Amino acid sequence: MDRIAAFAVAVAAATALAGCASAPAAPSSPAARYIVVRHAEKASDDPRDPTLSAAGLERAQRLAARLREEPLGAVYVTGYRRTLQTGEPAARGHGLTPIVYDAKSPAAQFAAQLRRERPAGATLVVGHSNTAPDIAAALCACAVEPMPETEYDRRMIVDLDAQGRATLRIERDR
Repeated sequence: MDRIAAFAVAVAAATALAGCASAPAAPSSPAARYIVVRHAEKASDDPRDPTLSAAGLERAQRLAARLREEPLGAVYVTGYRRTLQTGEPAARGHGLTPIVYDAKSPAAQFAAQLRRERPAGATLVVGHSNTAPDIAAALCACAVEPMPETEYDRRMIVDLDAQGRATLRIERDR
């Protein structure tokens, strides 16, 4: 009988201690996420408005696959075929129609528009080597390294928390 009582006390103590253990805090998801990329590799078919090359089409498919689990609510592209072809697979995978924005719009103005129109959820923005870093910088209010004409693999991810604080993360498509 004493062994049963001792066992019951030990089980009760272990249960009480287990209740005191704290689980690690679950990572909080951002209030808004902006994924800013440059269009994929372009072909040389039209100097003014080229389409994507075979490598670019493959990169666009990889981007869509990478974003498959991301809860995209919008995909923004410029009026150029290469940005539309880059963003279209991700948009299609989420049942979205790409939204065309003016590539010549100042980055700060476009970032303010994005924050107004997409204050929550995830948004993909496809730009150009001379616009994508500025858009990311305007969204995060931080410095973003310029993008050379030969760079196609950088994803600039700007997360905004519920208080509007931004963090920038860079990922590469290899």
